[in-house]
Amino acid sequence: MAQAPIPLDQVAERVERLLSRHAELRRTNALLAEQVASLTRERDALRVRLNTARVRIDAVLDRLPLPLDEEEQT
Repeated sequence: MAQAPIPLDQVAERVERLLSRHAELRRTNALLAEQVASLTRERDALRVRLNTARVRIDAVLDRLPLPLDEEEQT
């Protein structure tokens, strides 16, 4: 038995649904790309802050006096 051909209106409906889904996925992709860019900027800013804090902590540690047992060894 041969299958009956799909009516043209059903094909058109499926194509419309596919086009609608495609447009929805494009919008979602654009929003996700914006989020990735925003999070990348935030991450980079946090890395800069972390490195700045490390430099400041290292400077404070360098100014601290050595413990007595280490001073005797030098």
